[in-house]
Amino acid sequence: MEYKRILTIQDISCLGQCSLTVALPVLSACGHETCIIPSAVLSTHTGNFKGYTFRDLSDDIPKIRQHWEKENISFDAIYTGYLGSAVQIAYVQDIFKSLLRPNGKIIVDPAMADNGKLYAGFDDEYVQTMKKLCAEADVLLPNITEASMLTGIEYKEVYDSDYIDRLVAALKDMGAGAVVLTGVGYDSEHTGVLVSTDAECRYYKHRKISRMCHGTGDVFASAFTGSYLRGRDIFEAAKIAADFTVESINNTLDDEEHWYGVKFETALPSLIKNLNI
Repeated sequence: MEYKRILTIQDISCLGQCSLTVALPVLSACGHETCIIPSAVLSTHTGNFKGYTFRDLSDDIPKIRQHWEKENISFDAIYTGYLGSAVQIAYVQDIFKSLLRPNGKIIVDPAMADNGKLYAGFDDEYVQTMKKLCAEADVLLPNITEASMLTGIEYKEVYDSDYIDRLVAALKDMGAGAVVLTGVGYDSEHTGVLVSTDAECRYYKHRKISRMCHGTGDVFASAFTGSYLRGRDIFEAAKIAADFTVESINNTLDDEEHWYGVKFETALPSLIKNLNI
């Protein structure tokens, strides 16, 4: 088995099962050396928690890059998640240029919006800067809200396949390589992922679970990245990641007190089995 070194750049929410507290264990379980650059440290994630602490780590990012450059450290892939500012996006672009190995992969989850709205603290300037990062992605992992904001196409909660095709085409016109669009559902009972590469466009559908769960985008993106870098093609990696996310949600449904995330740890054995590790 080829042992790959991955860098993931996103925040640490100390409690909440999202961002780096998901990415690090999931990527490690997939058999990869996983290195991190935290973009910020929060006591909890921002969903329904009050009075959380927040420490911006923007100033540390270029210093970490410079140290690694001196040590000749490089990566087979770089996977980005939540970035707290336009300044951080620019720092990440510098990391792409200096620390990615030849033929290395860039995987971007433009974690900035959902349900038709930007996350707290983001504005149109951030969206415009995020477009530049997405243009460098070998694989782009937006949800429908993020795709709409990145492309300037009106957000719709009810849509048809033509609308989804327009979103994907516009994302690829921006410069993204493959697009894995999440949360695509054409009826009330199902949702899924649409995968568009230069070779094909395929849709994977699964049952829609009505309960809203925090952190599932990070669960999906991390499992996708881990699977893809284990040699699975993009569609198979998306399928594995979707199944892992659904199992993580299902394993949480009977626990009403566990509202702040999903019990992805309980689904890791299935993920490992699917990857034949």
